[in-house]
Amino acid sequence: MDMDVMVGFGGKQAWLAVAGGEPGSLLEALGLRDLGPVSWRDGLDLAHLTDDRIAITPPLPGARDTAWVLAAGRRLMQAAPDVVALSAALGTEVQYFATHRVTELHRWQRAAHGELVRAFGYVGQTGEVTSWFGEPDPAERDAGLPGELDEEATVLVAERDVFRVAGAWSIDPTTLTGLPPGPLRMGAAD
Repeated sequence: MDMDVMVGFGGKQAWLAVAGGEPGSLLEALGLRDLGPVSWRDGLDLAHLTDDRIAITPPLPGARDTAWVLAAGRRLMQAAPDVVALSAALGTEVQYFATHRVTELHRWQRAAHGELVRAFGYVGQTGEVTSWFGEPDPAERDAGLPGELDEEATVLVAERDVFRVAGAWSIDPTTLTGLPPGPLRMGAAD
């Protein structure tokens, strides 16, 4: 595989999207040690297979004509970061996405300037909505969410729906494969 080409990710993964961010600022806000640049394939493999590594992209063009920095890794799946605190610390919008097709765990959260805007969590294995804050926007309704959660509401969300919401809010990370290169950085928890 060409090391100078971006590689998409998403399945069985969790990631952050930070509006207008810089990789170094995100590394610092997450309390990670900067391990430097790494090839996309190696970096994403490490982030997916280890508990202490996070791969961080350069700013990438995305939704709303905004550049987004993405951070991905299994560590984010195991312990969801506090998007409200991160957005306050970074002074911008921070989004969190997680999807795991085995248990059909699907989550997304969105915070801007230290305020939670939206949160949704679902475990398809049990059919349980685990979090719901705020009203679904058009992208979420297109993904199948009801306008509001009540006893009568049916919720059925799949992995592809997480990617659709991510694409509408920031970037669908599965679409990065083959795009021109940019330096991927690796961070490690101490």
